[in-house]
Amino acid sequence: MLMIMQTAPSGGAGAAILQFAPFIFIFVIFYFLMIRPQQRRVKEHQAAIAAIKKGDDIITGGGIRGRVTKVSDDEAEVEIAQGVKVRVIKSTITQVLTPNTKPAND
Repeated sequence: MLMIMQTAPSGGAGAAILQFAPFIFIFVIFYFLMIRPQQRRVKEHQAAIAAIKKGDDIITGGGIRGRVTKVSDDEAEVEIAQGVKVRVIKSTITQVLTPNTKPAND
């Protein structure tokens, strides 16, 4: 009897869906736990970069912290020390600090 069940043709489309169900379930879990939150963070980062204005404190991708003195379409001029200004491309800015943030050692 067991051999007859093994050699009989499977249910077709229903069996195929049951075989792929675990993969579909894993993809759904990955989407909600990893992909969707990452997309949300990227949108928030792009909005923060687009909203940069003169006087904002920023941190660049290289770890340089400074204050924005001038903003153009795709560049920002950043003062990293008194009288020392550098131009950075906006996409390299990793973080925009809020004005009321104070260093921990003050």
